[in-house]
Amino acid sequence: MTDLRTELGEAVAAAFAAEGVDTALARVTASDRPDLADFQSNGALAAAKALKANPRELAAKVAAHLEGDARLSSIEIAGPGFINLKLSDAALAKRAAEVAADADHSGAAPVSGPRKVVIDYAGPNVAKPMHVGHLRSSIIGESLKRLHRFRGDTVWGDAHFGDWGFQMGLLIVATGDEGKAEAFMAEGDGPFPAESPVTLEDLERLYPQAAARAKEDPAFRDRARKATAELQGGRAGYRALWKHMHDVSMAALQREFSALGVTFDLWNGESDADPLIPGMVEELREKGLLVEDDGAQVVHVARPGETRKKKLADGSVIEAPSPPPLLVVSSEGSAMYGTTDLATIKQRRRDQDFDLVLYVVDERQAEHFEQVFRGAYLAGYAAEGQLNHLGFGTMNGPDGKPFKTRAGGVLKLHDLITQATDKARERLKEAKLGDDLPEAEFEDIAHKVAVAALKFADLSNSRTTSYVFDLDRFMSFEGKTGPYLLYQAVRIKSLLRKAADQGAAPGPIAISEPAERDLALTLDAFSQATVEAYDKRMPHVIAEHAYRLAQSFSKFYAACPVLIAPDEATKGSRLALSKAALDQLEIALTLLGIDTPERM
Repeated sequence: MTDLRTELGEAVAAAFAAEGVDTALARVTASDRPDLADFQSNGALAAAKALKANPRELAAKVAAHLEGDARLSSIEIAGPGFINLKLSDAALAKRAAEVAADADHSGAAPVSGPRKVVIDYAGPNVAKPMHVGHLRSSIIGESLKRLHRFRGDTVWGDAHFGDWGFQMGLLIVATGDEGKAEAFMAEGDGPFPAESPVTLEDLERLYPQAAARAKEDPAFRDRARKATAELQGGRAGYRALWKHMHDVSMAALQREFSALGVTFDLWNGESDADPLIPGMVEELREKGLLVEDDGAQVVHVARPGETRKKKLADGSVIEAPSPPPLLVVSSEGSAMYGTTDLATIKQRRRDQDFDLVLYVVDERQAEHFEQVFRGAYLAGYAAEGQLNHLGFGTMNGPDGKPFKTRAGGVLKLHDLITQATDKARERLKEAKLGDDLPEAEFEDIAHKVAVAALKFADLSNSRTTSYVFDLDRFMSFEGKTGPYLLYQAVRIKSLLRKAADQGAAPGPIAISEPAERDLALTLDAFSQATVEAYDKRMPHVIAEHAYRLAQSFSKFYAACPVLIAPDEATKGSRLALSKAALDQLEIALTLLGIDTPERM
């Protein structure tokens, strides 16, 4: 099912071709002046310059080829050679009927060549509570997963937990020093206690203490590094203690993800790739990629001549490889962050045989991923272009710095969700929404409003930009917010229920009023929005469309009475437009990971 902009683009391209003009210039876009036209094509200006012709005369020749097209009610040349195109009411009605008939929008814009895609997002560390820093990765990754599935790709969402690195060595030593896990500290194969010696609260307390101590106490840091190497080397007591830490953490992580409406197909951690590391290291050595470097083993990933200036401790500046070598095995013999990431690519090649892997990870990790990706290409685990780091900006406080608590600490994600839900409950009561509902339903609505506020606030911004977190503004039922979109969806549901109670039903669509035209044009734009969001990997394009659709319906609802329409045919048409708007709005919100309540 082709949208009108694409159809008109094809018609204009044929007209350009008939005049011997490059069809690549025949681009049709939404009009800058919707009061004058629905679409426009500015290609005649560039084409005329190349042909050394008069742009208005060329535009007139192109327009002549479009005369008689039943989809157009007018074709006008404006300014130096802009071609303005206005659709007929009949063409708009036909297109709106197609959108309405395709309620699940399965025909919106399926990708021509479906791919097998792994999306790596969230990435929390086991034994550490999730905090606001995990919010953007989780929200953006979930939306991209849904968008790729909507377009027809086979997709695996992978949480990729950090559960095998230095933080585990820190916790093992800290737990042992506190006397909480004496049975696990002994050499030998056990047996070890089945009951966990640590709680989530223990881990949340111990980790920051251990991390701070490691910075100041070299002996403690060395013991933690040794413990990390022994854990990865298979020491039974450490493995058993690690399993308890892992399981205790996982329950909390699943709680936070569930509250956000974020799901995964793969719950893999760095530890799941560990069995592949010995073979991978040997493979890298056999291929001549692994080299000794000051007691460690690295892969040089910089291409010949790629250098950067590096300042040494003594103040001197030297030319160093750019990017730096990928550290695979530390001088203590343990696997590093990059090692497990490289082994994970090898694992995904084996298990998913991917066409594409997307890493939704903080932009500050860009150099790390460049190292890992280049290592994977050199090793033959992926082809150039199959691995992509989708960096994102930060969620900032009013001071423009990454969001913190009032005390200056990092806010836990669980606390943020609780704050948002409390605020949603407060706003609903202020607006007298849901007063007559059962308590359980009201609480469910408050949670949906809270999540919608958090997700839309994030996803309405371009992925690559930072934004300021303002819970009061995000939670408003007016303006460009998640709660506003939910309110509009619930409003349409209420309208359709009242119509059904009156025995009225959607009927054939006819377009005559300006607000009806605007709504039909907005409905038509959805497939282009999904294509752009997919191609650019930018969910904010869907968020923008959802907001435009909600605004367009609001104007339509105010200007075009539905239940008291002048006649039954008009009522049926407007109900059909309302139903189409609801279906599309809910699908757009679903792509953003937002659920809509039935009522408020």
